[in-house]
Amino acid sequence: MKKDESLLVIPEVKKPAKPVFVEAEKMFEKLAEITKETAAKAYDFFLERGARMGNHLEDWIRAESETLRTAPVKITDNEKHVNVLIAVPGFKAEEIEVSIKDDLLIVSGETSEEKTSEKDHTFYNEWRSDRFLRKLALPSEVETSNIDARLKDGVLTLTLQKKAETEATKVSVKTA
Repeated sequence: MKKDESLLVIPEVKKPAKPVFVEAEKMFEKLAEITKETAAKAYDFFLERGARMGNHLEDWIRAESETLRTAPVKITDNEKHVNVLIAVPGFKAEEIEVSIKDDLLIVSGETSEEKTSEKDHTFYNEWRSDRFLRKLALPSEVETSNIDARLKDGVLTLTLQKKAETEATKVSVKTA
């Protein structure tokens, strides 16, 4: 090798991981499972209160807050796209699942559980859940192919292409 030749080391560029896209049926099953779990927890709270009627909504909200983490959403659209932003701090792309069918978007995520030592005693904990689930109606139907999904700084950004609107077709009726 000559003195003026140098070795060029090209660092490996990692592509950002993207959320997993799954079938709508799988997401509906997950939604049903979480709803059932939330209902059972709400019923436990109802029993804790002495089975007195009148606070069902409070029981449900408390159960839901302990079952699911909040994931604030912002949905905007323009002529060609529907844009969805979902705050999901602490989740990795491979822990997030996305499903789209017509104008319905379901996004869920579950983080791997952190193990705590048996010696540790939790004094106070606001980390109630390590999962989220959002079922969202979109402003229009979108294409299910060519979806841009990116996770950066705890924000999932979905760019969805709107389906082309088809105009009504006039059919002429003939006499037989």
